Amino acid sequence: MKEFIRAIDDLPLIVKIILCIPALHLVWAIYRIIASLNENNTTGLIISIVLCFIPIMWIIDLVTLILYGKIWRYTAA
Repeated sequence: MKEFIRAIDDLPLIVKIILCIPALHLVWAIYRIIASLNENNTTGLIISIVLCFIPIMWIIDLVTLILYGKIWRYTAA
């Protein structure tokens, strides 16, 4: 799991932006689920699964990628 997270995090920004298009957005859904599992974050896992079914989420990911360089995901503070 850590290798997948590291591989996605190390992608160039342009590739991450390309992965935000609706047809490829499943990659980010899987990334959120795996990252939540890796952190043993139950709330993050539930939110990640729910976000898989929200079709507009790719726009939010695109904006956060452009502004902050990473996608939004729930992390327990």
